[in-house]
Amino acid sequence: MTNLFSTFDPCTGTLSLNWISIFMITIILPLKFWNLPNKQMMVFNKMISMINNEIKMLMKYKGTSIMLISIFLLILINNMMGLMPYIFTSSSHLVYSLTLALPLWLGMMLYGWINKTNKMFTHMVPMGTPSILMPFMVMIETISNLIRPGSLAVRLTANMIAGHLLMSLLGNNCSMSMVMMFMSMIMFITLMLFETAVAMIQAYVFMTLSTLYSSEI
Repeated sequence: MTNLFSTFDPCTGTLSLNWISIFMITIILPLKFWNLPNKQMMVFNKMISMINNEIKMLMKYKGTSIMLISIFLLILINNMMGLMPYIFTSSSHLVYSLTLALPLWLGMMLYGWINKTNKMFTHMVPMGTPSILMPFMVMIETISNLIRPGSLAVRLTANMIAGHLLMSLLGNNCSMSMVMMFMSMIMFITLMLFETAVAMIQAYVFMTLSTLYSSEI
């Protein structure tokens, strides 16, 4: 390993297959997962039902919950797959996260400005804003709106890459003494639990923020 960031390099050879890790979950799923009903599918359906009820409270457009739940599951699966040894973490790249955030934001913005132009203009100036501050509020709201896909993408990428870098640092500098190795193992187990929680939370945060941004239209 030449540097810390080489573990996140998607190009490891002439025929690099790192990005196939996005679809690797379909290979390792057990056969019983596809048989209904079973415990795995019951937990899966319960999770989707809870997320769907939460999206319905924020979104008034029918059909958007299918798209947002699909994005949530895609990010969650890739985040969890990245925690396994020797599997490429695709969600630690801006190419992956921007591909999800930018088309979603752009589609919603085009729909809003084409079909609900007056409502989009009213979002630029919050209610009760003094007349002298209105031009500045328009500028601030425009900038905050433009950076939303970037903030979604960078948030997901930065949180996924931070934990992996920390584990790489600790793994390369472990001492060979038995006491230090035992302490390192406890630390690594704690970090893995923390990273598992981060993987779930970041998928949920990405979906929730996308829902909040879309509900303004």
